[in-house]
Amino acid sequence: MPDVEYLRYVALGDSQTEGVGDGDDTTGLRGWADRLAEHLAALNPELRYANLAVRGRVAGQVRAEQLAPALALRPDLVTVVAGVNDLLRPSFDAGRVAGQLEEMFAALTASGARVLTLTFPDVARIAPIARPVRGRVFDVNDRIREAAARHGVTVADLAPLPVATDPRLWSEDRLHASPLGHARIAAAAAYALGLPGSDDTWALPLPPQRLPSRLNAAGAELRWAAGFLGPWIGRRLRGRSSGDGRAAKRPELLPLGGPSPAAASS
Repeated sequence: MPDVEYLRYVALGDSQTEGVGDGDDTTGLRGWADRLAEHLAALNPELRYANLAVRGRVAGQVRAEQLAPALALRPDLVTVVAGVNDLLRPSFDAGRVAGQLEEMFAALTASGARVLTLTFPDVARIAPIARPVRGRVFDVNDRIREAAARHGVTVADLAPLPVATDPRLWSEDRLHASPLGHARIAAAAAYALGLPGSDDTWALPLPPQRLPSRLNAAGAELRWAAGFLGPWIGRRLRGRSSGDGRAAKRPELLPLGGPSPAAASS
């Protein structure tokens, strides 16, 4: 159980923290950070929450664009999750990405905030075509754990758990968590923070499901490559990002409206 009640929660990051995969741009995005805020608000209705995350941002952009505004909001709880977009770029440098994350860890913990971050699952188990970058994921995760330890940052370490790569936790594009995946991430964060009402059931495997035949699996890979991988590569070649022209969905600390379900609800 935490020693304090959190009053000011600020989330930094990219599309996962923005909530892509959990809702849509018409009806609104929820996402794991919103779900964690709902859990916090259920414990303390005085909670104020800001979400500065913007899709497509690499770690350096999160640091450059979101760190100063986050510090200005004087949060007592911050989540920092970035680096996935770096992993997919030819210019990837694990040391540089980890250094950018550590700069944020250092500045935010020095301000007195409790900071939480996540590790990333094995992308090759989610999208086999991503196998060439799986070593990058392992490297970044190790560096995140080391940097977090140096600054007293809490880590929700999802990476080692088999359930983290269950296809049902991922949306059709395989880049973003599904609603169930966002719920599990929020529950993992709540448990890592020691919030009342949290437990470790988020780490349990889902019920078994029938595996597709090799032919169906191959067809699914081709459809995914055409529907999602191809457009993503096209944007990279044109120097564009899914976050171009977008701003944070919740730049100010505001109370949550509506019901406050538990973080693990879906």
